[in-house]
Amino acid sequence: MIETVFVRLRFVLMGLAILAGLVVFQLVRIDFTSRTVEEMRRLSDAITQRPRTFQPERGRIYDRSGEMLATNTVQYELGLSLSFIVNEDEVVETLADLLDQPESELRQRLHDAEVHNAQAQSEQEKIRYLLLARPVSGEIGNQIKALRESGQKRLSGVDLTPIPLRFYPSGALAAQILGFVADSYEGQVGYFGVEGFYNEYLAGRAVQGTQRDVPLEVEPDPIPDQGADLYLTLDRDIQYLVEVSLADAINTYGPSGGTIIVMDPKTGAILGMSSWPTFDPNNYGQNLPSDPANPAVSGQYEPGSTFKILTMAAALDSRTVTPETPFLDSGVAEVGGVFIRNWDGGAWGPVDMNGCLQHSLNVCLASIATWMGPTTFYNYLTAFGIGHPTSVDLSAETAGLLKRPGDPDWYDSDLGTNAFGQGVAVTPLQLITAVSAVANDGEMMVPHMLYRLQDGLAVHTTEPQVLGRPIKPETARTLSAMLARSLEAGEGDQALVPGYRIAGKTGTAQIPVPGGYDPTQAIASFIGWGPVDDPQFIVLVKLDRPATSIWGSETAAPVFASLVKRLVVLMEIPPDAVRATLTSQ
Repeated sequence: MIETVFVRLRFVLMGLAILAGLVVFQLVRIDFTSRTVEEMRRLSDAITQRPRTFQPERGRIYDRSGEMLATNTVQYELGLSLSFIVNEDEVVETLADLLDQPESELRQRLHDAEVHNAQAQSEQEKIRYLLLARPVSGEIGNQIKALRESGQKRLSGVDLTPIPLRFYPSGALAAQILGFVADSYEGQVGYFGVEGFYNEYLAGRAVQGTQRDVPLEVEPDPIPDQGADLYLTLDRDIQYLVEVSLADAINTYGPSGGTIIVMDPKTGAILGMSSWPTFDPNNYGQNLPSDPANPAVSGQYEPGSTFKILTMAAALDSRTVTPETPFLDSGVAEVGGVFIRNWDGGAWGPVDMNGCLQHSLNVCLASIATWMGPTTFYNYLTAFGIGHPTSVDLSAETAGLLKRPGDPDWYDSDLGTNAFGQGVAVTPLQLITAVSAVANDGEMMVPHMLYRLQDGLAVHTTEPQVLGRPIKPETARTLSAMLARSLEAGEGDQALVPGYRIAGKTGTAQIPVPGGYDPTQAIASFIGWGPVDDPQFIVLVKLDRPATSIWGSETAAPVFASLVKRLVVLMEIPPDAVRATLTSQ
């Protein structure tokens, strides 16, 4: 009996020894066989990791003084790392409540995943991550974090992946300058404005990496490069003034749309720019215009009498005329078989070039163009950049339209009509850029919106660039004085600003329609700069189809004056008399 027990015990001990040996052998094999180790690592990675593109934080946008215009907030992708779920009931109940979804739907999705995994032929085929919602609000994400951190809920396996969201603190302010950002599978993409033009810099550099399914929140590895921050030439206070002035003009004169631009003629820096209608970039999907491109850089129109500034500049610079050159206005001129008449249909008799500008005589300017001849006239317009983009750093700029002799659609009569801004198309920015040469001693600067770009420790500052020198400095000064006298004599006296001498020109442009021009509606505009002796701003006001009056002198000119009265305060420009006193001291 005792021997039988010892025999059985011996067999048991031998069995245990064999089993222990097998365990030791397996451990040694795993430890020393690289192939098995690699297999285990691959299996672990397949279970706990998944490839992912990590998007960087988008660069922020500021005005020239550092006021925030565009920044980032966060939404989340919400999912479940199935292998980390400890208490399925608590997870389902909590998320169903936060997402306002039936518990049965979430349970069914988890059940379907379990069935799939049970039928999977390999670990790689199994579902490790179940996407529940993309995006969910930052508020819901923060609630989930708070529940997890407080220990009130067992939310193991709940995975929150941050999704950057572009946020514009001032709402619609400068919307057309900024553009907007849309989310895509490739990350955030900027459209229009500086968001579109500088998207490559703002977006930063995405990286390819792996996401380990650690519950709650994912940290990228490696860390992507953050986008560069932009500082614009825009002054937030001036931009607000521009937008308020345009809104007042819309309410007062009832136009269908409009644009106002404020620019520094000496540098080309855009200080303010707005068009109406506009939109809120925080909710662009709900209120985006049918054409979201910025009308200031993409909207072409016939400029009308404001274009006479360029015609007179060409005539003075080419010595075709002087300010005192006489002209006998008969009220009609024939150019290329087309009869041209003045805006009021009248004849003004003997005048000089000052009188031609003061009374805005179409007949006079058309005649001057014929005196110059097509070669001289169109060479000057080309030098002013008409028919070419300005190279502004905003998306969707158009080039305008300038037909030249030799083009199949150019006619001899175009020489006469182009002279007073008919049959030629410009954008508001193109026109203000061209006319800024008159305000800046003949130098036309590249208009620009970027003041400074900061990419980490690297800083790039935009230096003013000369776009062209279409006229001589003395021509520019002579024409500025002529335009100032013209306003003071009554041609656009509603544009005058007490204490400051202003140069400028009104415009009332007919609107092309099939078969000719609209007989009842027009585009009213005014372009002016000051102070004349030291121009520090140039302003363009354009109102489309104003309801109260078609004349630029009665609509756009008062808008200009109202804006400039406040602009000189914001820019801290003393009145002429004060500046003269300070200079003499």
